[in-house]
Amino acid sequence: MALKIAERSRVPPFIVMDVMRAANERAASGQDVLHLEVGQPSTGAPQGVLDAVRRSLPNDPMGYTDALGLPALRRRIAEHYREAYGMVLDPERVVVCTGSSGAFVLAFLSAFEPGDRVALASPGYPAYRNILRALGVEPIPILAGPETNFQPTPKLLDGVSGPLQGLIVASPSNPTGMMVSRTELEALVAYCDERGIRLVSDEIYHGITFGKRAETALALTEDAIVVNSFSKYYSMTGWRIGWMVAPSSMLRPLECLTQNLYISPPTVSQYAGIAAFDCREELDAHVARYARNRALLLERLPEAGFRDMSAAEGAFYLYVDVAHLTNDSEAYCRQLLAETGVAVTPGTDFDPERGHRSLRISFAGATAVMAEAARRLIARNG
Repeated sequence: MALKIAERSRVPPFIVMDVMRAANERAASGQDVLHLEVGQPSTGAPQGVLDAVRRSLPNDPMGYTDALGLPALRRRIAEHYREAYGMVLDPERVVVCTGSSGAFVLAFLSAFEPGDRVALASPGYPAYRNILRALGVEPIPILAGPETNFQPTPKLLDGVSGPLQGLIVASPSNPTGMMVSRTELEALVAYCDERGIRLVSDEIYHGITFGKRAETALALTEDAIVVNSFSKYYSMTGWRIGWMVAPSSMLRPLECLTQNLYISPPTVSQYAGIAAFDCREELDAHVARYARNRALLLERLPEAGFRDMSAAEGAFYLYVDVAHLTNDSEAYCRQLLAETGVAVTPGTDFDPERGHRSLRISFAGATAVMAEAARRLIARNG
């Protein structure tokens, strides 16, 4: 007799991980691969972080910490909001998490009941909708396009039939890199306040912007849940450390959930996080490289037939419309990898309805890799 597998576990795969596996298999066979598929920096943690961890390891048993995180890290994160946004934040509202992924699980569990409906832009990060589904919450995709910077707007939300209990906004976003202005964010905050909708603001790409300022929802409301991470700007993906800032009324439920689900965030990574805020010179040099990569690809990729791309105001992605080249982006990505060694991600990860004609290209790697990838794509398609 076959034993049951819970329906909540039957979420779609994260296709970018499948692409990465295929790219790694190609590399293991001795063929070269140019990685433009992975949504992570090609660099590791900054030197100041490594030095701080080396100092802390012999002097701390690295046991459990408080469920909500080391007080010193929570204070340092609050200080970051003063430095970056000019606002005063009570450290008690900071919840340290096992990466932004852990933060989203905690946020969704604490804010939404099974059967609730949460709106989110499509294209968007697939883990939002898959985590929601696994928790019995219904994701409501908002089909967004270049006319709204691929972001939700009150007008688009008005087109949703039925009530909403939540809205997820990501600025800069994955996969488009597009942002919400302060005026646009104010409109979304007001819309949510008027209708009793919980706003969840994904701000994990703050710090990686090109000529525009990223706005935090914390400056506009105390009711939003704001999620951030050490993975992207701070170049610490594998350390699995992030944070959220939550309304005061949610702190005890979040603490109880953390105690039972995770006990506490990784201790060594919390010490690393404290040091990361003092490494801005090295980290800003990464952002300057991303800016060069972005400019290079925006200039060269049209020669490869990739003409309709998001402008990537932040993060490190270009989202490319390839409808004139293919109606099957997954097959097209496999062809590009086999014929050129360039690994990119199909849009089906990010937009199940329209992603079959889109690609995501990550420019988080070395500039020389971007230049060679552009050369190969132009040679194939030009």
